[in-house]
Amino acid sequence: MFALSYKNRIPSISKDRHRYVFYGFLTLVSPPGYRYAVNFAGVLFTKNCNCYMYSFLDVRFLDNTVKDWGIALAIVLGTFIIVAIGGTALLNRLKRAASRTENHYDDIVVLAVEKFVFPLLYIGGVYMAFSYLSFSARINKGIHAGLLLVYTYFILRIITSIIQYMVTSFLSKQEGGDTKKKQAKGFIIIAKFIVWVLGFVFVLDNMGFNVSAIIAGLGVGGIAIALAAQTVLGDLFAYFIIFFDRPFEIGDFIVFDTETGVVEYIGVKSTRIRTLNGQLLICSNKDLTNARVNNYRNMVKRRVVFKIGIEYSTPSDMVAAVPEMVKTIVTSHEKVEFDRGHFSGFGDSSLNFEFVYYILAPEYATYMDIQQSINLKLLREFEEKKIAFAFPSRTLYVQNLNSSSESTGLMAD
Repeated sequence: MFALSYKNRIPSISKDRHRYVFYGFLTLVSPPGYRYAVNFAGVLFTKNCNCYMYSFLDVRFLDNTVKDWGIALAIVLGTFIIVAIGGTALLNRLKRAASRTENHYDDIVVLAVEKFVFPLLYIGGVYMAFSYLSFSARINKGIHAGLLLVYTYFILRIITSIIQYMVTSFLSKQEGGDTKKKQAKGFIIIAKFIVWVLGFVFVLDNMGFNVSAIIAGLGVGGIAIALAAQTVLGDLFAYFIIFFDRPFEIGDFIVFDTETGVVEYIGVKSTRIRTLNGQLLICSNKDLTNARVNNYRNMVKRRVVFKIGIEYSTPSDMVAAVPEMVKTIVTSHEKVEFDRGHFSGFGDSSLNFEFVYYILAPEYATYMDIQQSINLKLLREFEEKKIAFAFPSRTLYVQNLNSSSESTGLMAD
């Protein structure tokens, strides 16, 4: 009775399949002490207690026996356990090794392993389990498509993460790295979009679609979109010009046309500028690249020219002393480099002087503070020396004629 062949069990499987499945399930979930009772019940109802277990394992579901499904499940569980235990131990060792180095490349590798490699290993275990089983061509095609999508997704995530890390690491080494990384967000978004589009085309090609026809259709559609969105594309290309040529960056004080302000954000289509009166000015990138922009960020020192005028009644020795007097006042300030000072000429109502000096700082507020201090000291010095500033004035001379002479002249005429 224990040596029944597989062929002899086939009729009983088809005839009493529900009974075998029921008792087989009870045998799998019952404690060892109760399995004898289950076997005895199998004798009463199936009249063949020695073959019902084998019959349950041979039950087929989706073209695979219960035994095959159990082996596939064991493959999945085994892979998960091995990856969870062995992978965690390996990851901890890699983290300890990376913590002892100064560069950040190994830290990125460890993060990539933890974030992307482990999920791929888990998916690989599921793939091996499905490979062990036998399915119809339609189901196999669906499984292949699903695994292709999952693997493509993780590979594209790895590629986009590498692109983002390379761009941010390159910009962080430069001066003002944090500001440049904010400016590069638009470029990173566009690069990721291109990678995902290429990955989408790759998936379609592997799933049997005619990619050439799709690309041709996208080309025709792209031409139509380009014609309909010329302004948007113009701003997009202007963004690349701003990003690579860098006429200005976030935080720069710029002047263009009649507007003045500080650049706060550079986007794919527009740039936001905070004007001096506090308003947020939004300009298209194309307008900025076409305009003449004065950028004060790279200004090492600011050239200042100021003029004064004193009255004509000032004595000549005092006039001669004014240039040296102003030079002393200007050079008494820090971050100031005096260039020249001269008695420049005779005005309509004043004796004119011209002075030139440099402020060794680009900030406008610093310039105004120094100029204010110079003006105040110059005013006090002129008050002490009794030198008066000139202002537009006109002197009118009136001559009184002798009335008798006028009358005599009239009679003579």
